[in-house]
Amino acid sequence: MEIRKNWHEKHHETLNFGSRLADSVAKGMGSWRFIIIQTILVILWMGLNLVGYVYHWDVYPFILLNLVFSTQAAYAAPIIMMAQNRQNDRDRMQAQADYQTNIDAKLEIEALALKIKSLEVDKLDKIIQILIEMKDNPVK
Repeated sequence: MEIRKNWHEKHHETLNFGSRLADSVAKGMGSWRFIIIQTILVILWMGLNLVGYVYHWDVYPFILLNLVFSTQAAYAAPIIMMAQNRQNDRDRMQAQADYQTNIDAKLEIEALALKIKSLEVDKLDKIIQILIEMKDNPVK
């Protein structure tokens, strides 16, 4: 028995490692879990630097933290854009698959309509034939 793959599975098979990684990173960065973890890390970073008496690795105004965020943004933006481009590709593929399904359904409906019309014509022909026979051989 042959298992047919839907377009989601076909598209997923075409993705290489980098594409899958970018999708995972974009999905992770767009989650509440990421925001909460990042917020906790920022609060810890600032707190340790504000109250640390001996060693401040990033004193106020937290220039190193700003550099970390800038680096994160520099990498996150293109990764998210790559994921969005792939989402656009998936949307186009889905739209094409939907369009093809609609075309196939339309052709089937038209074929069924012709078949029903043919059956109706056959029935009418039989009824007419019966009426002609009844006219030619009236019942006494």
